Amino acid sequence: MAEKLGHHYGWDVLFESVENNPYLADFYGDMKTWSFHLQVYFLNTRFNQIKAVQESKKSTIQDRTIYEDAFIFAKNLAKSNLLNERDYNTYLALFESMVEHVKAPDLLVYLKADTPKLVSQIQKRGREYENAIRLDYLKNLNERYSEWISGYKDGKLLIIDVNDLDFVNKITDFSVIVERIDAEIHGLFS
Repeated sequence: MAEKLGHHYGWDVLFESVENNPYLADFYGDMKTWSFHLQVYFLNTRFNQIKAVQESKKSTIQDRTIYEDAFIFAKNLAKSNLLNERDYNTYLALFESMVEHVKAPDLLVYLKADTPKLVSQIQKRGREYENAIRLDYLKNLNERYSEWISGYKDGKLLIIDVNDLDFVNKITDFSVIVERIDAEIHGLFS
């Protein structure tokens, strides 16, 4: 979605650092051992992206926010006992130090999907190391997203249910999303 929106609006696109992430494959092989390393890597990468965005004069879209790192992924690992309390508290302290220097996104677009849709999307992506993702892990991530989104107050929020949309292959589905975003960024009411 980020790539398609970036192309449509002429925005720079910043992606989650997965291809050159030195911890990701290890993490999916042994989540408990590598969760802290992975989360700190993502947090640092995302913070550096945000610094670049804030210093740039160009409009930019990110496929994930720094908030998701803390409130979804790290929290889920802690609740699943895959990130111990000491490491989680260290991670949160680092996050809090960083987020003091972060401006919230102008618009947060949350693509809401049920677990079966997530599984389908992961399979389409075809990343071999993601084959080990457990169903309960995905369900828990969805719960963390629901918790976080329900309390999000840092800026404009647009929730789009994508369970019945195929914005990659159907231009009409992508157009629905663009119309909703246009209404938000231009202050129109749908």
